[in-house]
Amino acid sequence: MASFINIAAQLMDLLYTASGFFVGLIVGMTGVGGGSLMTPLLVLMFGVSPATAVGTDLLYAALTKAGGTVAHGRKGHVDWLIVGRLGAGSIPAAAITLYVLAQLPGHGKEVGHVMAVALGFALFLTAGAIFLRDKLLRYARRHEDSFIQRHVGPITIVVGVILGILVTISSVGAGALGVTALFFLYPRIGTLKIVASDIAHAVPLTAVAGVGHWYLGSVDFNLLGALLLGSLPGIWVGSHIASKVPEKFLRSLLATMLIIIGTKLVLS
Repeated sequence: MASFINIAAQLMDLLYTASGFFVGLIVGMTGVGGGSLMTPLLVLMFGVSPATAVGTDLLYAALTKAGGTVAHGRKGHVDWLIVGRLGAGSIPAAAITLYVLAQLPGHGKEVGHVMAVALGFALFLTAGAIFLRDKLLRYARRHEDSFIQRHVGPITIVVGVILGILVTISSVGAGALGVTALFFLYPRIGTLKIVASDIAHAVPLTAVAGVGHWYLGSVDFNLLGALLLGSLPGIWVGSHIASKVPEKFLRSLLATMLIIIGTKLVLS
């Protein structure tokens, strides 16, 4: 009996690693999809509780994005003013959200349902961001003298607050949503600097939120290790084959997947 349990546990680890590779492949090809695919995959396919899926994915994101932040920072790609503005809103918002979560019954079905629904709506927002990013960027460039552009600093902090709450509850938002918001707020800053700044901001945000979930007991470190083992080579492979698949097709496919998954989570 004990040997059967060990074999089953090893098989689950292999499946987690394979899932990590799949998500890493998508991230490598599109640049988005980490939390928006990993968390619902854990919830819907493996039956992991929403709280554990979110908490584990947050630390997963912090670790995988840290290397990218160091690389971009050394090359001068990160706009630290933008990172500071976002962090001024997101870090306190994450801390407050964690405090609120700590007051709730951690293993109640109601809490799990609320987190699943929040995750579903976060996926809808991410899909919309993927579909509309280019249109929003063109609009922002045509209206550079708007109220938003004149008050871009405070508005960036407000965006940080929204991202902090959303990421802490669902683990989704620090990627495609953050990038799209920054494209809209800073239309004249290059794509590389926007993406690098979003990654740099995501590291402290997901780290704070992830450590908070760890404190709440909603992080599975065995699961985290298995996901990392698969995702890192997946990201490498995906980044090398990305040029062979049309980006527009990939983004449309990803957005459609997120809408389907989000609908299932909201209706479950």
